[in-house]
Amino acid sequence: MRARFGRGLRRRNSRSNRARILATAREELGRNPDVTLEEVARAAGVVRRTLFGHFPGRAALLEALAEEAAETLRNTVGAGPESGESAEQALARFVLRMWPVGDRYRMLLALTRRDLGSERVAEVLAPAREAATGILERGQRDGVFHSHLPPAVQSAGLMALIVALVESVNTGALEDDGHRIATATLIAAGVPEDRASAVVEEAASAMATALPAHGT
Repeated sequence: MRARFGRGLRRRNSRSNRARILATAREELGRNPDVTLEEVARAAGVVRRTLFGHFPGRAALLEALAEEAAETLRNTVGAGPESGESAEQALARFVLRMWPVGDRYRMLLALTRRDLGSERVAEVLAPAREAATGILERGQRDGVFHSHLPPAVQSAGLMALIVALVESVNTGALEDDGHRIATATLIAAGVPEDRASAVVEEAASAMATALPAHGT
């Protein structure tokens, strides 16, 4: 019984260490993209051997962060559109829900492109791109979005725009809480600027109102 308890405690400690290392890596990489693994270990409060036991190198750590980001994105976009909302509202809410995820992992996007390659970035963003494609298909059918490009191509372009704007926030060239990026995305999809701004404000207000219900 004591041996089983000891093994269980070690497993819990191992999971706790891994989670702390990942959380610390996100924070430290956000401050300094060239931070070393030794510096991450010190900031996480673990010895170098513990970090390397979970992540044998920089690529392994970034890959774990990339998979964590992909899972977060899948969970974020998995709920689908709200009942009765228009394609404009669905796209605005999609971007606003994506914003906290993009803000959290914006540094990872740049690091992943540099360290692991653009194909891995595309894999991380795939769930979001697929969700956006579905919204754009509906919006094109309803005549509220441009239809000069296939929905999948338009989705890829909008995702590239979102990533570029998020990276602008990262560099300090743009200040935003998600509203400006959501508005820019709607405008790029073909919604007039005044209408886009109004839709984003409506979506943000509805999401804020719904938060207490989700928390109960």
